[in-house]
Amino acid sequence: MLGYGALLAAAVLLPFVADNYWSSIATRAAVYWVLVSGLNLIVGFAGQLAIGYVSILTVGAYAFCILPAKLNADVPLAVLGSILFGAVSGVIVGLPALRLRTFYFAMATLGFATIVTQVALAWTDVTGGGIGLPAPELPWPFDTSLGFYVLCMAVAAFCTWMTANLGSSRFGRAMVAIRDAEVAAEAMGVDKKRLFISIFIFAGALAGLSGALFSSLQSYITPDAFTFDLSLLFFIGVLIGGRGSIMGPLLGTIILTVLPEIAAPLVAWSTFLYAVLLLAIVLLLPGGIAALLDRTNRKALTSGRSITPDLSRLSALLAGAGNAADIRLSGVRLSFGGVHAIDGLDLLIQRGEVHGLIGPNGSGKTTTLNAICGFGHPQEGSVTMGGAPLVMGKTTLRARAGIARTFQTPRIVGEATVLANVMLGGDVSGRATFVEAALNLGRNRADERRLRARAEEALTAVGLGGLGDVRADRLQHSELRFLEIARALMLSPSFLLVDEPAAGLSPEEIHRLGALISAIARAGVGVLLVEHHADLIFDICQRVTVLNLGRELAAGTPADIRAHQGVISAYLGG
Repeated sequence: MLGYGALLAAAVLLPFVADNYWSSIATRAAVYWVLVSGLNLIVGFAGQLAIGYVSILTVGAYAFCILPAKLNADVPLAVLGSILFGAVSGVIVGLPALRLRTFYFAMATLGFATIVTQVALAWTDVTGGGIGLPAPELPWPFDTSLGFYVLCMAVAAFCTWMTANLGSSRFGRAMVAIRDAEVAAEAMGVDKKRLFISIFIFAGALAGLSGALFSSLQSYITPDAFTFDLSLLFFIGVLIGGRGSIMGPLLGTIILTVLPEIAAPLVAWSTFLYAVLLLAIVLLLPGGIAALLDRTNRKALTSGRSITPDLSRLSALLAGAGNAADIRLSGVRLSFGGVHAIDGLDLLIQRGEVHGLIGPNGSGKTTTLNAICGFGHPQEGSVTMGGAPLVMGKTTLRARAGIARTFQTPRIVGEATVLANVMLGGDVSGRATFVEAALNLGRNRADERRLRARAEEALTAVGLGGLGDVRADRLQHSELRFLEIARALMLSPSFLLVDEPAAGLSPEEIHRLGALISAIARAGVGVLLVEHHADLIFDICQRVTVLNLGRELAAGTPADIRAHQGVISAYLGG
């Protein structure tokens, strides 16, 4: 907050201490930031390479000029038209992100930018072609340099406030999770398609608004005003600012706007200078400006930490679990090419018990978890919960059904705090809409208070209390295992699928893990435990299923499995 306050104070004082030239530069930076503030959600938070976003600036700018000139619309209606056209363009640009990744999506955004420029050149009756169009005159008091400066700063401040609200909401956490741990985000119920559409509409609307302001700033627009260099400025401003930050890209945009004015003789080399600056940031400061501002990465951690779960907290956390009595796999077959990962498996997981799933590497244990969670698509058989079929491929619906899981390799967002990672598990219980989160309305504030309280409760329950404000990538490996369980508990699950949680843990930590899993089951949760530590399986499981080459080798109580000669030969040894 101190940084935002300092920038706001500087913006207020600038017209009184500097000449009109620097005020106009500051106005330009504010106009650019209106666009970049939305683009930052796409690139910095969601991790999508949207390079050609100058196209939506172009659409907004032309809409602002065309509506008054051709349809006799007044200025407020023209601004609204710019926002609307920008939002529609944002969806058009963003839809490929649902299927394309990385550089393929980047090329799609550049392709759209090229199309928009060619349309502006060719549609002379509407756009004026290469001659261009004049911008409509703004009403008083925004028709003066000072009035326009105040307008742009106010709009920029409002956009900063909205994007900061979104970044710290469940929508912001979901964006970052999709960027860094997409599989975990899906398992926690994050609907990527709906979220991306909301983000692109919002960012497109801001880019359209920025186009309207850009037109007024330029007074006259032509296709030549919307250069590739401008698109690079927007994109690089986010990158040098740093991922998952609002202040970093804001400072990056200001720096890139002011830099050409300071080094005016080098303006012809602007693209080259942008590339050098980006390379320097990548090599010397990979985290961007945000890394310099991130105090959580420098906070000293207590040495000799131990994980001590508080099992008394579990009953309150799991009070909202559903009523489904069991998960049943019947004759499930799942193949990858000619490899039968699961071959005719029957499995019953009941509420209130720990069911162990063991077997040699490659026997199909994790594939079984994936089939239950919707990540796998069985060619035969059925997976039901409480007698109702679970639709394959609908991974995000599993969290809503009350199925939570952890992963063989912890899937966490390293750059986020421990608390934010756990709060992600409560995404499906959020009530506030995207707009309510952007405006930080009552339901969003209530969501955040509730999720924060539950996340702190979950961290205390698994033994990580006091680490909520620490960056997750600074935790020990054993702590990440318990962190994933805390995140899963946020769902108040009916069933918890745990994939090799004891890997890398000390004997004392394994003992505490066993006590935690047993307590979760006693609270009424059905636990499916995949594990190679046989002692843990035999100590806490009520039933055990042994897989070998995708088939059931044996099933029964731990005592039955210990005495089974086939299991001894294939897995336990002896």
